[in-house]
Amino acid sequence: MEFGIDPLKRAEKVLRSEAEAVAALVDRLGESFMRVIEILKACQGRVVVTGIGKSGLVGRKIAATLASTGTPALFLHPAEGAHGDLGMVVRGDVVLVVSNSGETDEILGLLPAIKRLGIPLVVMTGNTQSALARHGDVVLDVSVAEEAWPMNLTPTASTTAALAMGDALAVALLELRGLGEDDFALFHPGGTLGRRLLFRVRDLMHSGEAVPVVPETALMQEVILEMTGKRFGATSVVNRAGVLTGIITDGDLRRHLQKDRRLFDRRARDVMTPQPKTIGADELATKALELMEHHAITSLLIVEEGGRPAGIIHLHDLLRAKIA
Repeated sequence: MEFGIDPLKRAEKVLRSEAEAVAALVDRLGESFMRVIEILKACQGRVVVTGIGKSGLVGRKIAATLASTGTPALFLHPAEGAHGDLGMVVRGDVVLVVSNSGETDEILGLLPAIKRLGIPLVVMTGNTQSALARHGDVVLDVSVAEEAWPMNLTPTASTTAALAMGDALAVALLELRGLGEDDFALFHPGGTLGRRLLFRVRDLMHSGEAVPVVPETALMQEVILEMTGKRFGATSVVNRAGVLTGIITDGDLRRHLQKDRRLFDRRARDVMTPQPKTIGADELATKALELMEHHAITSLLIVEEGGRPAGIIHLHDLLRAKIA
């Protein structure tokens, strides 16, 4: 054991050790991994993840990651399982056991009941010669050369390796199922992630009479009244057919006033910015935010088929929905 080592050097050794442990898993990906993927994809019930101690904490995270990426999963504490909670496991499920040693009594005590149910047993272990591994239908080798701690006692590199393998399983399954953003959003309806994935522009935009619209021939006094009444700091400008041809913003008014004292003698077509930035109603609200940030604007117009203004969305709408 190295005493008195600089904390930064120790931290570097730990990170390198754990990175090497994860990298070593790449060469072990093969038939066993693909077999596990097939078993999990074919599962008609839930993936029941179990483990104890540090492996149990890793198991909880694996179960949570599987569930959040479209694979129904739950965590079963082996000690509680031995006292009734094993009733959570039913035919059609798959059991995924995480155990570095593969010799933990609490885990081994569950095996007879699991075997009686006739459900697949996937073992993720650092000891492929263990009693647990011998009972597994498929074994994933997550062994490490050594732990990151100098005394090689506290689970560090081994738990990181198991956690990474769990992520690999979850993401591989996610892509195999062809799940996209819409599916992922359904698993995360709450919080910032859910809002960013679920909200569409049509959910937040203002439509109907709330949309500021003036004809190209409108005098600037009419334009200002429309902008003031609708309170978006902008108005769309349309031609005789009602098709969007431009936008007038507060910034346009200030710029024209600086160089043209006869602003109120002008018409909307003289002041408008042609070909304004627009967005579709079915686009994600996050796309609207990206456009606003990229072009340094605070409002976007939504046009319907034929080019007529159908709505408007303001940065404040995104802020209230906690998209921004």
